[in-house]
Amino acid sequence: MTASVPRLVIAAPSSGSGKTTVATGLMAALAARGLAVSPHKVGPDYIDPGYHTLATGRVGRNLDAYLCGAELIGPLFAHGARGCDIAVVEGVMGLYDGAAGEGELASTAHVAKLLRAPVVLVVDASSQSRSVAALVHGFASWDPEVRVGGVILNKVASDRHEELLREALDSAGVPVLGVLRRVAQVSTPSRHLGLVPVAERQGAAVEAVAAMAEQVRAGCDLEALVALARGAGALSCAAWDAAEVLVSSPPPPLPVPSLGAAPPDPPSALKGPCPQTPDGLGAAGPGSRVRIAVAGGAAFTFSYAEHSELLGAAGAEVVVFDPLRDEQLPDRTGGLVIGGGFPEVYAAELSANEPLRKAVAELALGGAPIAAECAGLLYLCRELDGQPMCGVLDATARMGERLTLGYRDAVAVSDSVLAAAGTRMRGHEFHRTVVEPGAGDAPAWGVRTPNRRVEGFVERAVHASYLHTHWASEPGVARRFVERCRTS
Repeated sequence: MTASVPRLVIAAPSSGSGKTTVATGLMAALAARGLAVSPHKVGPDYIDPGYHTLATGRVGRNLDAYLCGAELIGPLFAHGARGCDIAVVEGVMGLYDGAAGEGELASTAHVAKLLRAPVVLVVDASSQSRSVAALVHGFASWDPEVRVGGVILNKVASDRHEELLREALDSAGVPVLGVLRRVAQVSTPSRHLGLVPVAERQGAAVEAVAAMAEQVRAGCDLEALVALARGAGALSCAAWDAAEVLVSSPPPPLPVPSLGAAPPDPPSALKGPCPQTPDGLGAAGPGSRVRIAVAGGAAFTFSYAEHSELLGAAGAEVVVFDPLRDEQLPDRTGGLVIGGGFPEVYAAELSANEPLRKAVAELALGGAPIAAECAGLLYLCRELDGQPMCGVLDATARMGERLTLGYRDAVAVSDSVLAAAGTRMRGHEFHRTVVEPGAGDAPAWGVRTPNRRVEGFVERAVHASYLHTHWASEPGVARRFVERCRTS
C-alpha cells in the first residue's frame, strides 16, 4: 500500500521556539479551510495531542520510534491519516534531539526521514538578525536526508527586524514561509509537567487554539505550506490495523532475559491469584464482549488512542468514566484501565469521591484485572500527599522535588494481567511524585539503567507502574488483558 497523504513536519532548533503554537495553529487554520487534517506528535507527549484534537476534530496520535520501533512509524501514520487531505506532524525538542545515547533514534529528524516528509523549521528570532542564516544553514545541511523545506520566523519585533532576517536568509537557500510577531504571541499556561491539558481548560483552550489559528493564518503562507506538503515522498507501507496485528502478533516470550545483573526473584507467593489463561485466543465472538472501564476526565488525560482500539479489537467494550465526577464504576465493569494524568493536582477532589474509591477497591479485591500507569498508580495507593486514595496498593505517594524523565528499556519480572514474565517493552517515565511501597508486593518491571532497578507492583490481578508504554509495540498486552478480564 502506498500512502500519499501530503504531510509536513513542524520542527525547531530547540524547545521553546514555538513549535506547538505553529503546529496547532496550522492544523486549525487548514481545518478552517475545509481540509481534513491528520494531527500527529513526535515522541511520548500526551498533552500537545489534546490541542491537536481540538484544532482538527480528529484524534491526535503519537509517533514514537523508541516506544514503538522505527518499523511502526509509517503504518501508525498511515492509520491516523487514512482519509485525510493533509497531515501535520509536530516535532519534539530540537530537530536532531532523540533518545539519550541512541543517536538519531526517536528524534524529529528520524521520524521525518521515516515519513519522507519535508520539515518546516520554526526559529525564535527574538535575539538575532544576520546570525539566523548561519543557524538555518546548519540545521538544513547537517543531515542530507532531512529536507528542510522552509522556515517560519517567530517572535519578530518589527518590520525592520523582519527585513534584516529575510535579507540574511536569502543566502541560506531556505524560503521564509511565515513570520509571527512578538506582540501577537498566544499565552498557553504551563505547570510542573508542561502545558495544562485541554480537558482542564475547556473554553479557554478553544480560545487559545482559535488565537493560534489566526496568528498562523495572518503570518504564514498557507498555500506555500500546502504545496510543500504535497511534495512529500510516497510511503510504501500498510496502515496499522488493531485487529490484524492482534491476529499476527505472537504470544509474549516466557524466559526472563538478562538486563546486565540477574533480576531479583519475585516473591514465591503473591497476595492473591492472578488468573492464568492461554494467550493467542484472538478477538471475542459476537455477544461475548467484556466491559473495560477506562479512566478519563481532567485528572486522567494521558492515553494513546491505539490502546482503546486494541482493547476493542481484542473483544472488549471500552467505556470511559471520570473519577472526579462518577461515584460508581460503569455497570458490568470486568476490568479497569487507569492511565496517566495529574492526580496530584486533584488529590482532594479524588479523595472526596469516596464511593468511587471504595468501588475500585472492591473491584480489585474481587480479582478483576486492573492496569494502572503513573497517575493510575498514585490513585491506587493508600494516600497521595496525605489524601486517602483507593488503598488497593500498600503504598503511599507524595510530590517530590525532582523530575523523573526519560525513556526506559524494561522487562516484566512477574507474571501479570498485562504480560508474562520475560516480556520486553520500552517505556517512558515522566513524573515529580515519589511512591513509598509497603512490603510483599512483586515488582512489575526490571528497568535497564546505570543502577539497574525494579519498579511497579503486581498484586492479585493488578499491574501498576510509573512506566508509560505504547501497546502497539506489543499488541499481545491488550489481548492478554482482555482475556484475563473475560475469565476473572
